[in-house]
Amino acid sequence: MSGRLKVFLGMAAGVGKTYRMLQEGQAEAETGRDVVIGYLESHGRAETVAQAAGLEVVPRRRVDHRGALLEEMDVAAIVARAPELCLIDELAHSNPPGLEHAKRYEDVADVLAAGIDVYSTVNVQHLESLNDQVAELTTTRVRETVPDEVLGDADELVLIDLTPEALIERLRAGKVYPAERIESALNNFFKVEHLSALREVALRQVAEEVEARRVVGPGPPQRRDEERLFATAAPAAIGERLLALVEPTPASQRVVRRAWRSAQRLGTDLDLLWVQPPRELDDGEAAQLEALRRLAVVLGAHLLVEQGDDLVATVRRVARERGTTYVLIGEPSHRTALQRLLRPSLPSRLLAALPGIDVRIVADRTRREGAEPDAGASPPRGEGGAR
Repeated sequence: MSGRLKVFLGMAAGVGKTYRMLQEGQAEAETGRDVVIGYLESHGRAETVAQAAGLEVVPRRRVDHRGALLEEMDVAAIVARAPELCLIDELAHSNPPGLEHAKRYEDVADVLAAGIDVYSTVNVQHLESLNDQVAELTTTRVRETVPDEVLGDADELVLIDLTPEALIERLRAGKVYPAERIESALNNFFKVEHLSALREVALRQVAEEVEARRVVGPGPPQRRDEERLFATAAPAAIGERLLALVEPTPASQRVVRRAWRSAQRLGTDLDLLWVQPPRELDDGEAAQLEALRRLAVVLGAHLLVEQGDDLVATVRRVARERGTTYVLIGEPSHRTALQRLLRPSLPSRLLAALPGIDVRIVADRTRREGAEPDAGASPPRGEGGAR
């Protein structure tokens, strides 16, 4: 029988996710459960270290990475120890090359498969589908991400909420980062406006998870526990299916993430379509296509590659075959007055070719007037999936 996963979600570092995880782990131990710490990242915070006192710690494994010895979680040792509950910090952590898995959430899956319950922590900005939105809100690109389905599959989700002002007070008091990092943090990520935006995203994310887990129809909820969220998913919206047009360019990843969020709100599937021109891919295109494949796998979308020299005709055929009700495209590139006169825009051609299907343009929000550029993002090319 698989273990149960409880995730403590926060808007940013320092809100108290790890402390709360340890606090609840201690409470479980006091009731007689066998509780161990599989991995703890205290960041030198005295309060966190004190909260871990008395709990058994599974020794970490040492890994040689580019001449440096790193200490990583020892999944095999945890499974062999076979506790009832294991506390594992930082769900989105990336493992160094050479380990069994590339990401810690995959390690956690192994622990759960062994029948061990897991408590873990993650910040909302690490969710893959929110990567572009967080970059737009904070001007910082988060490199370590976790698939949204990991959060969706958790048996319980706990929001650790703190006002931006209270978090900044904790930062100034040295309870988040060492003294030498405080000013830099205050001048960059830990601005009130950034934290307020992230808090809103975290609250909305939890609200959407609660909505997705509501019990539909009569009968007892599945996997019900007192004070736990219901895990029965709502049925998919009747007849809805999304199709996002992409190209092998960095800009298309933004379209994919936004389209996936829309599909999740509708409770339906997402198809990705690249209409490949009748020619060989260059090395850059091949690399970007592979990146799109990886992103599709992470998000659970379906990537379709169809060869053809008539984009609209191919989209029309695929939309009919897939039962598409929404088509999403990136922002069209700038066109001169002569170009607009000689040939209708792609959105216009799609609307004419797809009667009864909604066509939506996914805007690049970093281009809004007054918006700060995303230093970690690649500039858009072409129409981000639109020709």
